[in-house]
Amino acid sequence: MEKILVIEDDQSIKDELVTLLHANGYCTVEQPPCDLALLDVNLPGESGFEICRKLRLQSDVPVIFLTARVSSEDELLGFGVGADDYIRKPYNSSVLLARISRLLKRKTNTVVSVKGLTLNLAELTVGFQGQTEELTKNETRILACLMNKELCTREEIIEDLWNNSLYIDDNTLSVNINRLREKLKRMGANEHIRTVRGVGYRL
Repeated sequence: MEKILVIEDDQSIKDELVTLLHANGYCTVEQPPCDLALLDVNLPGESGFEICRKLRLQSDVPVIFLTARVSSEDELLGFGVGADDYIRKPYNSSVLLARISRLLKRKTNTVVSVKGLTLNLAELTVGFQGQTEELTKNETRILACLMNKELCTREEIIEDLWNNSLYIDDNTLSVNINRLREKLKRMGANEHIRTVRGVGYRL
């Protein structure tokens, strides 16, 4: 049974969430480890943003913010500290359950192998000829995008990351591509990411 961390300071909303999750086959916990975290932003003491930031230092479990904070600045900040999704209150129970299910399923499709590279989406690692490198979340999704399609435009990669709730812009993409190339190069995979001038990238 998958464990969901629920951090919510409004007891009535917390009880409602726990009842909903239990009714749909999930177990709820009040501290890690967990398979997914459901966080409010406005909390006594440290904010949900800070809790997410600390969680990201030790885990890559999916994180959903469920909050009354509705500004685009708050949403971008949520993605910036490592959230996978941002849902505004009042929430729709069916939509919340669908997004939880999507994120948990994404964690199960963990290993992709193309052209000698083995990408582990759960562990955020890539392997090549017996060597392994750790990747950031952005680097992992970029490499997954390239491994799933022969040629990816810059716009397609950015759109894929946005669809997976990871904030990235054109300049950030260039930085991440360069770091990813360096990590592949250290393993001997020197030419695996090739630039298609004016279009994007390909493996």
